[in-house]
Amino acid sequence: MKTLFRILFLLLVLLGTARASWASYLLLPMDASQKNHLKAYGLAYWALQRQVEVEWLLNYKGGAFALKQGNQLENELVVRGISYQTISDAQYSQILTEIAAPESNMDVMKLEKAPKIAVYSPKSKQPWDDAVTLVLTYAEIPYEIVYDAEILEDKLPKYDWLHLHHEDFTGQQGKFYTAFRNTPWYIEQKRESEAIAKRFGFSKVPQLKSAVAQRIRDFCAGGGFMFAMCSATDTYDIALAAVGLDITESMFDGDPSDPQAQQKLNFANTFAFKDFTLIRDPYHPEFSNIDNSQLERGLRENNDYFQLFTYSAKWDPIPTMLTQNHVKTIKGFMGLTTGFKKKLIKSEVVVMGETKSIDEARYIHGTFGKGTWTFYGGHDPEDYQHFVEEEPTDLALYPNSPGYRLILNNILFPAAKKKKQKT
Repeated sequence: MKTLFRILFLLLVLLGTARASWASYLLLPMDASQKNHLKAYGLAYWALQRQVEVEWLLNYKGGAFALKQGNQLENELVVRGISYQTISDAQYSQILTEIAAPESNMDVMKLEKAPKIAVYSPKSKQPWDDAVTLVLTYAEIPYEIVYDAEILEDKLPKYDWLHLHHEDFTGQQGKFYTAFRNTPWYIEQKRESEAIAKRFGFSKVPQLKSAVAQRIRDFCAGGGFMFAMCSATDTYDIALAAVGLDITESMFDGDPSDPQAQQKLNFANTFAFKDFTLIRDPYHPEFSNIDNSQLERGLRENNDYFQLFTYSAKWDPIPTMLTQNHVKTIKGFMGLTTGFKKKLIKSEVVVMGETKSIDEARYIHGTFGKGTWTFYGGHDPEDYQHFVEEEPTDLALYPNSPGYRLILNNILFPAAKKKKQKT
């Protein structure tokens, strides 16, 4: 009997050893075979929080993730409904060899730590949702809310990554005056901004927003990662170009704008845009000619698409990370700012997504000091024309959204072990 127990014990040990050698890695494919692309990013973030090594396989199976096998990790994958494969050390070595081949446009990016995330958003209730907070919540990635007070109190250095909610950094309250000036949410936001301005010694809100824009610029210069969508893109650059100028009319700040403001703009201060013209009419919904208006674009939901560029994973890892996806053609979507006229974009800016037929950039990136910024045009990648006070998008209906994947690429980008860009 003792001999039988000993044999059974040895068999169990051998089976355990064989399983350990056979299934040492978990591979999360990010191509069309993945059931839930968005949750997969959250799983990668969850693993990083627990000091589990994550490798991002750029351009391999749509930007797959590989992690050392663990029972708790597998349980999380099952609970979150994420597709994965168990593979052996030998199989993973074969994958790495394939990726390392000089002729392959693939690379391995090690993710080192879970970045601390801040979302710049007012404390008062917004009459619209925000794609970034929607997808962070769905992917189960934690974030904290900051606004003007926290930024002026120098709390940004606590964070690695900052998302600019759909803000108007020119101080014109989104140019919603014509349609919404009597609504409770507009009145409350105006009151909130004026109270913060007064608290920090500014006589009017545009001065407050200008100071905040400059603090965010300093955050990037010091090594921070900044991401913006919709009107937070062009109004941010307008605010930087207009430092020290009055570009707003009396209904926003109590006095008329500087009639020479256009001639005094300093485009050397901006991140992305140059030579743009302000739209001074306070009743017109556009801030400048950076954005392609609906009339200029001439597109409708059925033919509005943009293309992602393909970069060399081994030579240009940053734009490669930011464009990982299972498709290269992305459905277009509108916003207060939808797309950027390419003729008004600085030459050093990397255009990562474009609607070539109308010479429009949708997704752009650049560096500033030790940090980076990314601008993504439009409001909600799964709601073509999202209206004020509409219900938020249910991402459970869009777990494989290519447009939302671009946002999550930016979330994981700060976690990457930096490699020197070779071009």
